[in-house]
Amino acid sequence: MSAPEKHMPYARMCVLMFLQFFIWGVWYVPMWTYLGELGIDEASRGTAYAATGLAAIFSPFLVGMIADRFFPSQVVLGVLHLAGGVFLYLAAQAKDWDGFYPMLLIHLLCYMPTLAMANSVLFQSATNPEKEAPPIRTLGTIGWIASGIVVGSSFLDPSGGFHMKWPVFLGGDDPDASLGWKGLGTTNMPLLIGAGASFALGLFSFCLPHTPPKLKGEKVTVGDVIGLKALKLMKEPSFAIFIVASLLICIPLSFYFQSGNGFLKAMDVSNSEGVLTLGQVSEILFLLAVPLCFRKLGVKWMLTIGMAAWVIRYVAFANGTADTQWLLFFGVILHGICYDFFFFSGQLYVDKKAPEDIRSSAQGFIAFVTLGVGMYIGGRLNGYWNAKQTVDGVVNW
Repeated sequence: MSAPEKHMPYARMCVLMFLQFFIWGVWYVPMWTYLGELGIDEASRGTAYAATGLAAIFSPFLVGMIADRFFPSQVVLGVLHLAGGVFLYLAAQAKDWDGFYPMLLIHLLCYMPTLAMANSVLFQSATNPEKEAPPIRTLGTIGWIASGIVVGSSFLDPSGGFHMKWPVFLGGDDPDASLGWKGLGTTNMPLLIGAGASFALGLFSFCLPHTPPKLKGEKVTVGDVIGLKALKLMKEPSFAIFIVASLLICIPLSFYFQSGNGFLKAMDVSNSEGVLTLGQVSEILFLLAVPLCFRKLGVKWMLTIGMAAWVIRYVAFANGTADTQWLLFFGVILHGICYDFFFFSGQLYVDKKAPEDIRSSAQGFIAFVTLGVGMYIGGRLNGYWNAKQTVDGVVNW
């Protein structure tokens, strides 16, 4: 008797991806402003953002050494999101740096491993991962967009009450429509919303399809976990240049995610949190264009266009003012090209370049370099630079 055919649980996978990235996006963008309200200096705020990279450096050890060997992914996913929700809630209650940072770091140490585990559940649940996974993965981007809309144009007023205000770019007619949520962005509410979403996904994870540990009974070394087998690819100049470029490009990426919100506010952009979600909207659109462009242009031109877009973006930001806000909107919308043409094309390049026996190791290595080391360096540098540009508590944007 043949085994029953596996059916893809689309609805559950969509909920998983949506909440997975909603949890991150809802507090990540407004955190810079909120920490400023707590009186935390710019260098420390950069350290808070660098915690994401620090957690990403250590998260592969949890996934590779424990989760992939002993426990089903959906169980680990549930436990980590429940624990992460607790620590994000505790971070929201903190009134100073000493109370906030340890709770945030522990939350991220719980959260960052779930990115890989969510993908593991998705890929193992799919009957045809190459065809079924990409559309479902876009729900993660939509979750990030939703988090920005929730924080940027909301129905909750920090002073109490219930109302709906929409920013001008979404059809509103009130130029100060975002004032209610601008105030909310300076409170701990985004952290509390993220904690609630984390609790929800933690409980929901136990309803996900059973995903047994992939490496049960196998011996796994530290080198396997962080992809050191892929180091032999660095002997090829083109791959080495790509790795260095990937590391360096994460520095402006950190600057954008950390300081973009405060910069747009300083340029009098209404509903800056909502405006930043336009970058994720363009990310979805350009993601759909990547396969065609990859075939027509090739990896070299895709990566070149992606890096050039970063330069154009920051030229637009440097010349944008309250009177030329279209340049600021243009810079945000370029996010789709900046991110998809470089990072997603880079993942395809690594998959194509690496021999089959070290393909997973190579993907782990690039994630370690970018999400881990690169984002950590970028976070610390951004905090240092903002501190240098701050005089009497005012940032010289």
